[in-house]
Amino acid sequence: MSIDVEKLVRVLESVREKRPVVHTITNWVTAGDVSNALQAIGARPVMAVDPEEVEEIVSGADAEVLNLGTPDPSRVRAMLLAGCSANRLDRPVVFDPVGVGASRFRTNTVQSILSQVRFAVIRGNRAEIGTMAKKGGELRGIDAVNGPEDLFGTAEVVSQETGATVVLSGPQDLVVGSERAFEVANGHFMMGLVTGTGCILSAIIGAFAAVEKDSFVAAASAVAFFGLAGERAALQGKGPGTFKTALFDALFALTSEDFKSGAKIKVVRV
Repeated sequence: MSIDVEKLVRVLESVREKRPVVHTITNWVTAGDVSNALQAIGARPVMAVDPEEVEEIVSGADAEVLNLGTPDPSRVRAMLLAGCSANRLDRPVVFDPVGVGASRFRTNTVQSILSQVRFAVIRGNRAEIGTMAKKGGELRGIDAVNGPEDLFGTAEVVSQETGATVVLSGPQDLVVGSERAFEVANGHFMMGLVTGTGCILSAIIGAFAAVEKDSFVAAASAVAFFGLAGERAALQGKGPGTFKTALFDALFALTSEDFKSGAKIKVVRV
């Protein structure tokens, strides 16, 4: 398996050309940042969360992103309605199982969603993906402080069980799909000092999946692009506040040539 960087770059170009509508039920703490990030890359965000309207909203969207960040019964019901509707309409669905394992409610909710919704991509940190693979994981707040040592094998388990491409976020991001796996080294430690960068990445994956049918290619492209934007933002940001502003600017300004020359991706074996 080789890396076709040109193909990854074309996904970004398609997002900016087609401006896909991405319906996102996300963490209320970060919803504004997620919306702004989608706007910055050229996508069209819709943030509806009421169960009374989500099915209708999904019918006009090109992709669906479900983020467990701040769950409550109404929001979970909306996620199930939106996810099932997207499946019926053959729209790609991205899942971010934030905090799975931190409480019985979150763990049961993830199991319920996985049993009813088919996902194109699942993104989480090592503790969240480790918990989903039943290999263990520990969160402190939103941070993964412990997880399985075999990250590739853990991501592969979740991918095989769900049929989804799995993105395992960390110092080096892993993108694992059916008989394919990339390691992406783009990124910067400042990204971990801003709440919501994971939520933003999941939404960007949704935008990329909206224009690229191969979920592995879409996820790999989104992960590398977002990590590279973080690197560019770190050149301008002096702390979390200025970095966050610079990140939105980088998402908007990063060119195809920047992407082509800056992507740090290697093939790995699972």
